[in-house]
Amino acid sequence: MTVQVKICGLSTPEALDAALDNGAAYLGLVSFPKSPRHVSLEAMAALADRARGRAKVVVVTVDADDALLTRIGASVRPDLIQLHGHETPDRAEAVRRLTGAGIIKALAVSGPDDFATVGDWEAGADHLLFDARPPAGSALPGGVGAVFDWSLMAGRRFARPWFLAGGLAPENAAEAVRITGAPMVDVSSGVESAPGVKDAGRIAAFLDAVRRP
Repeated sequence: MTVQVKICGLSTPEALDAALDNGAAYLGLVSFPKSPRHVSLEAMAALADRARGRAKVVVVTVDADDALLTRIGASVRPDLIQLHGHETPDRAEAVRRLTGAGIIKALAVSGPDDFATVGDWEAGADHLLFDARPPAGSALPGGVGAVFDWSLMAGRRFARPWFLAGGLAPENAAEAVRITGAPMVDVSSGVESAPGVKDAGRIAAFLDAVRRP
């Protein structure tokens, strides 16, 4: 099984090139001012143009309003919008119309009860993304390096392609894939030297670890 990789929170051409050169299939750009990985729409559009045709461009949003989504759709032209807030399936359909992009819905996981809403999303999202629930009081919905119990994913089947996220790094990626059977993985803080600063060596090491049999 070939596992596809999404490198999320890219903010510079150099980091983007490192992800592309090492075979990432998805590239995540964050539009959320509270995040250390946030980039302006202008910078985001330039990065998206650099990657277009080489990997899928994903813009990560958190409860974004119509005006911002319309601007993202027009200027960045992403392949996918990742919804990482409290969006509903109805809101996802509105996001799709506003941006012309497909939908990834991030779902926070800390226990088995968190899978109860998956069925609500399997009809309307193009992809699901299972991320660790952030610590109480966190200002960020993801990208905090938290890990959830991977055994919760073992044996589960979903109607949509799905990503495993949450605390992944070169050191644990192979084990995470082995336990969960994830067809796709998402990494952000695990390939950084500091919050928001991507490390080309760690990006390469992560993709190598995922490919390891």
